[in-house]
Amino acid sequence: MEAADVFTKLDLELRPDPARTVIRPFHFAYPAAFADHHPPKPQVIVQRILSLDDDVRERMIGFVMGPMRERHCHADAFFLRQVDSLADELGDISALNHRDRLLLGAYFSQEYAFESAALFNPSIVRIPIEAQAQEALAPGAPLRFLLSLRGIGEGHISSVTFRTGSWDGGETVTIDPAWPHCIPPRIESDNEGWVRLQCEDSQDVSETVIFPVLPEQRQGVEDLRMVMFVEDDGQRFLIGTYTAYDGQNTRQEMLRGVDLRTFEMRALAGRMTGYKGMALFPRRIDGQYVMLGRQDGENIWLLRSDDLFTWESGEPILGPAYPWEFVQMGNCGSPIEIDEGWLVFTHGVGMVRGYCIGACLLDRDDPSRVLKRTRAPLVFPSAEQRGGYVPNVTYSCGALVHGRRVLLPYGIGDELTGFATCSLDDLLGVLVPA
Repeated sequence: MEAADVFTKLDLELRPDPARTVIRPFHFAYPAAFADHHPPKPQVIVQRILSLDDDVRERMIGFVMGPMRERHCHADAFFLRQVDSLADELGDISALNHRDRLLLGAYFSQEYAFESAALFNPSIVRIPIEAQAQEALAPGAPLRFLLSLRGIGEGHISSVTFRTGSWDGGETVTIDPAWPHCIPPRIESDNEGWVRLQCEDSQDVSETVIFPVLPEQRQGVEDLRMVMFVEDDGQRFLIGTYTAYDGQNTRQEMLRGVDLRTFEMRALAGRMTGYKGMALFPRRIDGQYVMLGRQDGENIWLLRSDDLFTWESGEPILGPAYPWEFVQMGNCGSPIEIDEGWLVFTHGVGMVRGYCIGACLLDRDDPSRVLKRTRAPLVFPSAEQRGGYVPNVTYSCGALVHGRRVLLPYGIGDELTGFATCSLDDLLGVLVPA
């Protein structure tokens, strides 16, 4: 079998939907050269609102809240939270009644179509469920999974959104319908470096949108790579690494799922974390945490650390060898443990900045040893999938193995998401010694 014949592409795609919107904060100020000539702009807006006749304000609130309540089930709560969060900037607003606080909150909020341009670069894990629930599943019942996706909206700003679905282990994959409402997280901080994202209002994880909330993320939360991490004592954690981008600089951050309605994020520290593509192994190896990354923008690196949040050193273990990867190699998602070792899906960049997907196999006990790799790409831009927001790109941030079958969701043209399946044995059969 040839590498190009291993995967079967499914007749299933997820496309961006500009109708899916979320309410997020809207910040504004005078340009620096003019700031000294005015009171702070938020206070100017407050005074302009208060100068309106009461009947005008009444008509305005009716005009804005009707469609907002229809499209967002917690619009009132978000607008009021915005006013509370800006209390130090707005001056004395103690006399504002409930209606006027809602009106003010609407001025400091915006409706954002977070996936209007693209919905791609998926990652996938089994849905974390209790052992009793797992045992209750009928033999042969479809596997339930959680899918993360990168959405791009106005300003080329990236956010993370989620879907759930099921896979029968063959060629039938079902994506659950996304809920019509999208819920912005309520943001809290603690003393340990975590920023907690409370999404308790979400009835379904597809309602949750994680958009930039820190200055270091202002241009995007990109390419979440999820893994179900198992500690030595058996505790399981949903963990994802992603790239925070402020428009000039990148850094790696971590997202930890307390449950599917509460997430925590924090920046990673150390010399190895100012780059893209870091992905965590699903368990410790020899007592250490282990990651893959592409620190030099060319090779796949192996990183080890005693501290999950600090990554100081690493070494390149796999570099370009074949024409489709001459420009750059990188890992796709987190390594997957199979009987034969660690299966890693890779990406290679070649001519006309074309991105293709390959794979390699690492030694289970010593993952710095590359046992095998693909000579030719497994998934690549085809004639019908060459275009898109960024042409000639196929890319993934994670795959799923169930039994001896593989499910690979992948981004097409940095615009939409496709799915492919294969036999694990067929995949291993096309790997060649490294």
